[in-house]
Amino acid sequence: MNYRRAFVPGASYFFTLVTEQRRPWLADADNVELLRGAFRAVRAKRPFEVAAMVVMPDHLHCIWTLPPQDADFATRWRLMRPEPGLVRAAKKQQAVWQHRYWEHLLRDEYDFIRHVEYIHFNPVKHGVVATAMAWPYPSFRGYVAAGLYPANWGRGEMDFTGIGAE
Repeated sequence: MNYRRAFVPGASYFFTLVTEQRRPWLADADNVELLRGAFRAVRAKRPFEVAAMVVMPDHLHCIWTLPPQDADFATRWRLMRPEPGLVRAAKKQQAVWQHRYWEHLLRDEYDFIRHVEYIHFNPVKHGVVATAMAWPYPSFRGYVAAGLYPANWGRGEMDFTGIGAE
């Protein structure tokens, strides 16, 4: 199968990564800390901004904005995936992540906002919490602190048709 990826310097991208065989190893807070450490290590070598992120037990969604003149998100993910702490955390597994990840180039501000909201609503969508604020691992809390969303945002149904690859 021939995969095509869009490489646009300085752009923002939405990503979905799924754990190997949907094992819920990210349900463990220690493993989430290892994941955060992997993000910090890669960002120190190859900077990028995380605009939004949610870590679920068996997958994660995030939006990265790359520096101007840089479109190389693939190397960043490649550097992050074999992070030793993550491999040790999942030592009973052959792999931590599924082989491929899903990526989407965000085309405009509307597309960006829809994906941010998809990320923040994901724990509610999966029925694990009633509001985005109740989930311990989203970037949503920063958006509330900045006054961009009310703390009770995300109650009930929301339509995100066509977003995400879970």
